[in-house]
Amino acid sequence: MLQGLKNKLNFSEKNNEELDSNLPYGMPPEEVSKPYPRPIQIMANAIFYVWNNILLQPFLRSWSFLAARTSLTFWIIVGMAVGILIGHFAPDAGVQLKPLGDAFIRMITIIETPLIFSTLVVGIAGHGDDVGKVGRLAVKTIIYFEVVTTFALAVGLIMANLIKPGQGVVLFGDTSQVEGMAEQEASITWYGEMEMIIPKNFFVAATNNQILGVVFCAAMFSCAMMKADKKSKEFMLRINDSMSMIMFKFVALIMNYAPIGIGAALAAAVGKNGVDILANLGKLIGSLYASLAIFVILILIPIMFMTRVPIFGFFKAVAQPWLIAFSSASSESALPKAMEKMRAFGCPNSLTAFVIPCGYSFNLDGTTLYLALASIFAAQAGNINLPLATQLSIMGTLMLSSKGVAAIPRASLLILAGTVTQYNLPYEAIPMIMGVDAIMDMGRTSINVFGNCLGCCVMSRIEGSFRGMEWREEEIDRRRLQLIEQERHQRQNDGLSEEVSFDGHGNAEKFEHQELDDVVVVHDGRADSVNSIEITPAPSNKHH
Repeated sequence: MLQGLKNKLNFSEKNNEELDSNLPYGMPPEEVSKPYPRPIQIMANAIFYVWNNILLQPFLRSWSFLAARTSLTFWIIVGMAVGILIGHFAPDAGVQLKPLGDAFIRMITIIETPLIFSTLVVGIAGHGDDVGKVGRLAVKTIIYFEVVTTFALAVGLIMANLIKPGQGVVLFGDTSQVEGMAEQEASITWYGEMEMIIPKNFFVAATNNQILGVVFCAAMFSCAMMKADKKSKEFMLRINDSMSMIMFKFVALIMNYAPIGIGAALAAAVGKNGVDILANLGKLIGSLYASLAIFVILILIPIMFMTRVPIFGFFKAVAQPWLIAFSSASSESALPKAMEKMRAFGCPNSLTAFVIPCGYSFNLDGTTLYLALASIFAAQAGNINLPLATQLSIMGTLMLSSKGVAAIPRASLLILAGTVTQYNLPYEAIPMIMGVDAIMDMGRTSINVFGNCLGCCVMSRIEGSFRGMEWREEEIDRRRLQLIEQERHQRQNDGLSEEVSFDGHGNAEKFEHQELDDVVVVHDGRADSVNSIEITPAPSNKHH
C-alpha cells in the first residue's frame, strides 16, 4: 500500500514539472497570477503574442517602411481623405476634431515672427551694404503685386458676368450674423494700413502676428546693420543666421504633425457644413474654382514664360505649400514651407525673406478674385443689373480696401460686407456666402500662396539673382550642412565617432573611405551629375 501511494506522488510531481515547462515564455509557477486558472493565463499570453508579434509589430514595421519612402505630400493627401470621410460619415466626431486642426495652425503661428525676422535680416544685411537696393526692390515688388492683383480682379469680374452664379439663387438667412461688418470695414483705411506697416512697438506687431510690421522692422534693422561697424554686424548676423536655421528645423518638426492637423481641420469643416448647402450655392463655388484655374492658366503661366521661370520645376517646388494652404485654408500654415521651397528652387534668401511676407499683404490674388466674384454674385442674387461703370467702381474699391487684409480675422467677409453696403446690394447674400466660405477659402488661399511663390521667382529674375552667384553660395552652404547631418546620422547608426569635415566648396575633405553616389550640383538651371565622391580617412593627429 505504501509503495502504491509513493508511486502516485511521484506521478503527480512529474505531471507538475511537465505543466511548469509548458508555461508560455518559460514563466516560473510563482509568476502565474493566482486568481486565474492556468488555461486562462495561457490564453491571455497567446492573445498577447498574436497581438504583439503578428499584428502590432508588422504594422509598425510597415509604417516605418512607408514613412521612410513616402513624401509629406503623400501623407497630407492621406490625411485629407481620412478627414473628409470622417466628416461625411461621422459629422459629430469630425466637429470634435477641430482643436487638432487649430493646434497645427497655432504651432505654425508660433514661429512666423522669428522666422521672418531672422531670414530677412540675414538676406538683406548679409549680402552687401547697399541700402538703396532694398528700396528699389520694395518699389518693384509692390508694382508687380498691384499689376497681378488688378488682373485677378478683372478675371473675377469677367467670369461673374459670363457664368452669372447669382441667377436663380433664393436669398435667405439671418443678417444678424453680419451686422456691424460694414462699420468694421470702414476702419480699414490707408491710415490703418500705415499703422500696420509701422507699428508702435515691434513686440506688439510680433504678438499680434502683423507680418507687414515685422517685415518693416526687420528691413529697418537690416539697414541699420549695414551702417554699423564690422564687428557688430558680424555678431548680429551670426545670431540671426543661427535663429533662421533653428526655425527651419522647428518647421520640419511641425510638418510631421501636418497630416493629422490638416485631416482634423477638413473633418471639422465637412462635419459642420455637410454637402446639403452645396445645392443652392454650388454654382458660386464652381465659378470661383473655374475662375481661379483660368487666372492661373491665362495670367500666371504666361508670366512664367515671359520671365523664364521653369514651369514644371516651379509646379513641383510649390506643390507642398500649395497643398498645405489648400487643405488647411490658412496661408500662414504654408509660409515656412513656401520660403523653404523657393530658397531650394533658386531664389536667394534676400529676396525670399522679403517678397513672400510682403505678398501676404499686397499680393492676395485668390482673395481679390473672390471679392470681385462675390460682389457681382450678391447683385445678381438680388436681381440688380449693375452697369459697367459701377462694376469698375467696385473693382477700384476692392483694389484699395483689400490690401493688408491678411492681418485681420475674416477680413475678406468684412471687405465684402462693406462693399455690399456701399453699393446698396442685398445684404442677405452675406450670410449665405458665409455658409460656404470655408469651401471657397481653401481655393482662394491656395492661389494666394501660389501667386506669392511666383512673385518671389519673378522678382529674382528681374533682379538677375535667380540661381545666380548669391544663391549658389547659399546652396553650397545648405548642401554642405545637409551632407554633414546625413553623414553624422549614418555614422551614429554605424557606431562611429569621427566628425565630418568639409572644405569651403561643400566637398568632403577627410573621412574614412566611403562613396556618395549620384550627387547632383545645380548651376544656373543645369544639373551636373557627379558619379561618386571619394571620402578618405582623416589623419589621427588632426581634429575637425
